[in-house]
Amino acid sequence: MERVLRGLPASPGICAGPVHLLRWEVPEVEPRLVRDDEVAAELARWRTALDAARARLRLVRERTAQHAGEAEAMIFEVQLEMLGDTSLVGEVEGFIRERRAAEHAFDLVMLEWKRRFDRSPNPMLRERVGDLTDLQIRVLSLLLGLPDRDPVVLPKGTQAILVTHDLTPSLTVQLDREAIAGLATDEGTSTSHVAILARSLGIPAVVGLRDATSRLAGTERAVLDGARGVLVVNPSDEEVAGFLRRAEETAVLEAELRAQAQLPSTLADGEAMQLRVNVDIPEESELAAHSGADGVGLMRTEFIVLGRAQMPDEDEQYRAYRRVVEAFGGKPVVIRTFDIGGDKLPVGGFPSEPNPFLGWRAIRMCLDQPELFGVQLRALLRAAAHGDVRLLLPLVVSVDEVREVRALLGDAVRVLQARGANFRAAVPLGVMIETPAAAVAADTFVQDADFFSIGTNDLVQYTLAVDRGNVNLADRFTPLHPAVLRLIRQTVQAGARGGLEVSVCGEMGSNPLMAFVLVGLGIRTLSVSPRALPFLKRVLRAVPASAAREAAEAACAVGTAAEAERIVRRQLRAAARELPAAELGLLDPDQLDMFPRPGSI
Repeated sequence: MERVLRGLPASPGICAGPVHLLRWEVPEVEPRLVRDDEVAAELARWRTALDAARARLRLVRERTAQHAGEAEAMIFEVQLEMLGDTSLVGEVEGFIRERRAAEHAFDLVMLEWKRRFDRSPNPMLRERVGDLTDLQIRVLSLLLGLPDRDPVVLPKGTQAILVTHDLTPSLTVQLDREAIAGLATDEGTSTSHVAILARSLGIPAVVGLRDATSRLAGTERAVLDGARGVLVVNPSDEEVAGFLRRAEETAVLEAELRAQAQLPSTLADGEAMQLRVNVDIPEESELAAHSGADGVGLMRTEFIVLGRAQMPDEDEQYRAYRRVVEAFGGKPVVIRTFDIGGDKLPVGGFPSEPNPFLGWRAIRMCLDQPELFGVQLRALLRAAAHGDVRLLLPLVVSVDEVREVRALLGDAVRVLQARGANFRAAVPLGVMIETPAAAVAADTFVQDADFFSIGTNDLVQYTLAVDRGNVNLADRFTPLHPAVLRLIRQTVQAGARGGLEVSVCGEMGSNPLMAFVLVGLGIRTLSVSPRALPFLKRVLRAVPASAAREAAEAACAVGTAAEAERIVRRQLRAAARELPAAELGLLDPDQLDMFPRPGSI
């Protein structure tokens, strides 16, 4: 086996530890009949496995509540309810009484239930397919006597590297920083939601390893380098020492950068910038607020709803939004309405759609579910009473959608007024520019929108027809493609003509190389991961706007992303020559430790 497994950088950082291999996949079940005199024993075996699965789920739920919170732990409450469903249990036992082996009986019932949920017109039921899959894995593993590879069995302080095929929501909420030092997955890219979450949580991660779970035995030790996208298996002592030395050097540099993080966000010529942060979960808001950020440029709200048996009510949402707003003490907080769909659903979510990225998701789903959307809008308006809240609409392609949302906001205001609630009605409403349609027609939005925010993750995906979650296409996901740069420039120009602020909230802004181009295209507000902000601020304070404009014009004029990258890298190094040599080294392709590589953003 190769000692160095190469994937894609997902979340920077270096860690060393034992491999914890988690093969969280439905095991194969051979159809098997039993004799009449064995039926009672099969029923007993089934009930024993059922009790064991329930006991484990209660333990998982308790531990998840302790280190992630009650809301996140609710996913296991749902699964416990499913395992206690008398209909499900009755169907399994009915098959066993027909002389089917317990694992065969349970597998048949799970397949039928998944098919039934899959075809349900109710989207919340379709999302439950992922929970059924989790139960199928858990109970079948017990019935088949397979090794227990549940992440909950890791004792605190283990500091293991979790290697798995992919992370489902039920696995994600179990991540315990006291037990897991790093993540490595077969699937995913640097812009998949798992990678974004890992960066948000500060966990080093490598994705897109393709077949690590089949190549590893789970008995190895490894070093994971999240910035370079490598997993080194059974490294020598000298190799471990080398990696850890580099980690220490990076930590020293990061500490120096954090100490300067409170400096003003400006370019070298004094032109003002706004450097805000992306917030994935409310729990990280207090830490993010001390990163030197000028506010929140994107608060994602999907983690409030994913993995839940039912939608959170208005009060729960209000508390989550308010927590972030108050943490930033009057600074702008841009909150995106539910962007559910695409890669932000549990396994099996919206499975009836052949292409969920082009399907019923984001603003489309919200407008088709006005009661569900109304709850979120009322919670947001209430949270706006506590600070500078601005709303952002995802996947908008037509001004009609903006007008529909304004009508729904009017309904929300009337409900809150009748209730006598404390809220703020005058909330800026922004459009997320993340499709070529929205970028090309940006001028049609300026009378109805208050600001633009460019979501580069999806804009690159839709412009280049490259699935950003497909590891086989990762090298084709190139943000510096001239088509992408020209769409961004066109959006900036339309916003300027309409007097609208235009920001970038996608992962592209977290990379100083990309940020340099964005500044040159006219962007003056960036929203990035909290960990990337200090170094980004340091670089931008070292470059003048004129140099950025020159680089952006040259990048837009060439024919390929590779040519554009060479030009921009050369000009950034020349413009930022006042930076210390150690920091200039971070702008080289093999030394990117503070942010993802340009080709994988």
